[in-house]
Amino acid sequence: MNKIPVSILGATGMVGQRFVSLLKDHPWFRVVALTGSDRSIGRPYGEACRWVLAGPMPEYARMMTVQPTEPDGESALGFSALPADLARDAEPAYARAGKAICSNASAFRMEADVPLLIPDVNPDHTRLIDAQRRNRGWKGFIVTNPNCTSTGLTMALRPVLDAFGIRRMFAVSLQAVSGAGYPGVASLDILDNVIPYIGGAEEEKVETEPRKMLGQFSDGQITPAAFIASAHTNRVAVSDGHTVCVSLELERKATPEAVRKAMEEFIFPAAVRGLPSLPDRFIEIRGEIDRPQPRKDRDAGHGMTAVVGRIRPDPIFDIKFVVLSHNTIRGAAGGAVLNAELLVAQKYLGA
Repeated sequence: MNKIPVSILGATGMVGQRFVSLLKDHPWFRVVALTGSDRSIGRPYGEACRWVLAGPMPEYARMMTVQPTEPDGESALGFSALPADLARDAEPAYARAGKAICSNASAFRMEADVPLLIPDVNPDHTRLIDAQRRNRGWKGFIVTNPNCTSTGLTMALRPVLDAFGIRRMFAVSLQAVSGAGYPGVASLDILDNVIPYIGGAEEEKVETEPRKMLGQFSDGQITPAAFIASAHTNRVAVSDGHTVCVSLELERKATPEAVRKAMEEFIFPAAVRGLPSLPDRFIEIRGEIDRPQPRKDRDAGHGMTAVVGRIRPDPIFDIKFVVLSHNTIRGAAGGAVLNAELLVAQKYLGA
């Protein structure tokens, strides 16, 4: 296939850098524009960007000139790593200009006509695009990926909900500092410390986003999953990888062995099979008593696999476990790239 020309909006930040890295030599996409803030515009990306990821900056991006965040004439798709306040105005401008946007920003996630998407969880939710275009008069559209903590959590919930139903969820997150972007949390605040508050309505996102993604699409809208959710979110001194400790009350009682089996035997929806960024395993189960751990497990499936361990009975609810996912890959740029691949497979993008 001819590679689809794409832009990366907000390319100099941490998530933008993940996009730059993941799109190097992508079989379906070709980066033709990088956008940034006023201080970066007109400069070579290699000068404007303080590269903070492991490994070198991809050579293809180094000499590209940073552009204003405005619709260009060449790209068909924009990968948005913009902050939510900037995304609120910029992303609709691209959609009005006929561009597709795969956004990591929170600005439109909970809009009724905007897909909040994990392709291997709810690929049918892309059908909201048709309603979005009708409602807003856009030639293009916006598709979002969820909050980086909601991502791995929702992946773990999908097979459990399908097999046993869920009534209530209680979750406590231990979130890496990279989730705060760069420069993120001051070292004197996070070293030797746990911060039991994350701004930007983080707890509300973890309580509401999984219910939207696990909801049912019918008659052009999403009916959220009916379970009740409560979350505590905490920032911890870990570089990458968000850990969530989850307790569930189930509709139908299940043993830890049955829950483990449901997770292990989850079958990828037909719509996502063969996508370039899809990992071999949706969930990796760790049997060790002290796993998953961010340093050891966050790169499972090249950062696209959720890792679950410590599946055991819960004396208050029914079952509890720990889930880990890579927050800037599956939970951010990698998730958005997989979203775009699904859009190509479903003929929303490309010839």
